[in-house]
Amino acid sequence: QVQLVESGGGLGQPGGSLRLSCAASGSSFRINAMGWYRQPPGKERELVAIISSGGNTNYADSVKGRFTISRDNAKNTVYLQLNSLKPEDTAVYYCYANIQTMTTVARSYWGQGTQVTVSS
Repeated sequence: QVQLVESGGGLGQPGGSLRLSCAASGSSFRINAMGWYRQPPGKERELVAIISSGGNTNYADSVKGRFTISRDNAKNTVYLQLNSLKPEDTAVYYCYANIQTMTTVARSYWGQGTQVTVSS
């Protein structure tokens, strides 16, 4: 059974920084793409950033130049560095991973979500 466990988040000030982490645990799996989505209050979930197993990245226009996604394949962990925070970054952030196991084809896995609130 594969699980994604998130950490980080919390309260940040406008212009400040936060860092999110998400680690995949389990046995006998291979991680393809990893990424982060977010769901602002009253809105639908949206892509924030995604990173391939080879390190190629893609960002939502709203976070380009402010957020940085990275991953440590040895630790099965993906990170999201949030800089120059804005109030509109307030949302529940969800970790995502496309994972193939010994017994299943590649499919999507999600973290439990972590709240990021940007306010002075």
